[in-house]
Parts: sequence; C-alpha cells; structure tokens
Amino acid sequence: MARKKGGGGGDEGGSWMDTYGDLVTLLLTFFVLLYSMSSLDQSKWELFVKSIYPGMEDADGEATEKVILNANASSANSSSSGVLGDSVEMNDVSELDVNQLYITLAKQMDSQGVEGASVSRGTDYTFVEFKDNVFFEGDSSTISQEGQRALDVFCDALAPYANQISQIDIMGHTASAAGENNIRSDRMLAAMRAAEVCIYIQNKNFIDPGELVSMEYGMFRPVASNDTEEGRIANRRVQILLIDKGAEARNPDDYMEEQNSGANADKTLSTDGNPSTDVTLGQDAAATITN
Repeated sequence: MARKKGGGGGDEGGSWMDTYGDLVTLLLTFFVLLYSMSSLDQSKWELFVKSIYPGMEDADGEATEKVILNANASSANSSSSGVLGDSVEMNDVSELDVNQLYITLAKQMDSQGVEGASVSRGTDYTFVEFKDNVFFEGDSSTISQEGQRALDVFCDALAPYANQISQIDIMGHTASAAGENNIRSDRMLAAMRAAEVCIYIQNKNFIDPGELVSMEYGMFRPVASNDTEEGRIANRRVQILLIDKGAEARNPDDYMEEQNSGANADKTLSTDGNPSTDVTLGQDAAATITN
C-alpha cells in the first residue's frame, strides 16, 4: 500500500506572516513620523526652542531665536508656514552689543553699592578705573572684602561679553609720597596689586587665562599732582582695559593717554554706590542709560 505524502506547512507554514506584519508595522511607523515632521505646530515648536534656550526671550516673553530647519530655508523676511524646509520666524537674536558694555558695568556696580569706579567707552575698547581704596588698604596687596565684592559684581556683568573681548589688561598704579618712593617697594606693590586682581578674575573661569595680562606702572603714570593728598589718592588706582575682539592692537599707553585726555568724557560713567540714584553720566550716555 502506497504511503500517504505528508501535508505541507504544519505550524511553521505561517512564519512568513510574522515577518510581513513586522515590515508593515515599521513602514507605517516611518510614514507617521514623516507626516508628523511635515506639519509642525508653531506654538509647540516655540516651546521646544524656549526649553533649549531659556534665556532667549524678548520683552514680551517671546522666543528670540530664529531656527532654520533646512540649509535651503527661505530668507528671514519670508513668512513661516511651519513646513520642513521653511524658516521658523520668531525674532532675530541680538548679540550683546559691546558698545553698551560700559553702561552695563556701571549700572551693575552702582546697583550693588560699588562706589569709586568709573567706566568709559573708547574706540574698540572699554576702560575701567577703580580708586585704590576700593580694593586695598594702604601699602597692602591683599584684596579687601569690599574689593572682592566689587570684583564679583564686575565679573558677573562682564562674563556675558567674554567672547567679544580679546584681552584684559590690569594695570597697577601707586602714588609718590612726600619723599621719593623706594623703587623696589613701589614697583613690587604695584605689580602685586595688579597680579592679585588678575588672579581673582582668572579664578572666575569666564575668560581664557591667555587673554589676561597684569602690568605695573608704579608711580610713573600720575594723573594728578603728588603734592596734595587728593592728588595722591587719584594716582593710587587700578585700571582695567577691555580690548574688543578684532580690534587693532595698540600700545597700552595709547589707551591711557586717550583716556586721560578727556576724549571719552561723553561716554564715561561714575558710580557712587547708591542704588537709588543714577550713575553720573556723560553727555551721550545720559540719553542711553535708564534705571
């Protein structure tokens, strides 16, 4: 008797259906993903951008970042439809204006009670001057508690502009007493004071250490007569020169001479440490700064 041939398939005959079902599911998921990407919701996208750039908001609380979804996106003036390849138009990001840095520094220091500082804006640089007694006691290079607080405020205000600064020069000055200063003591004191301020700023870790330079002038760059106590007080000072990124390098004396000549008087602000009053303003600055 002939044997009956076995039936095909059995339980394993439908295994190809599992593979086919998985493939269809994956294709469906892929097309759903494409569809979701092609119909972005504007409000949801803005929330997404704000979550990435929480500080990028304008006065109305709207995101101030323009996000380009495609290298061939339309220009900034075109309307946004939220379709892949278009530009999602919010507001242009305005980089901090380094020309306004002197106003920011003066307002921040004044609001935090820092007195005895003046800040000026020159061509491609910002010039900051602190009276000697802001940072140091007499004949000392140790930064006082008041000086540390002043530097904390200064660094916090300066840090957002760090990528627009190419170099920070810290210059230490002393005054000549009734008799000729001891050369070694005079030079060392000025150098140590400048170095201490430089080290303090470096420890804040917001600027490349290679962009920090400390230098001393001793008693040899006076701005007033050493014959009076008032003149000696004016001569004892620490100056900080902030040179803009991309600016043509100049001799430090050039900046100092320009500053002392009064060329930047209309863009010079002085602090009195009283938060309830405006900083003392130059002519141009008065039209710009508000409390």
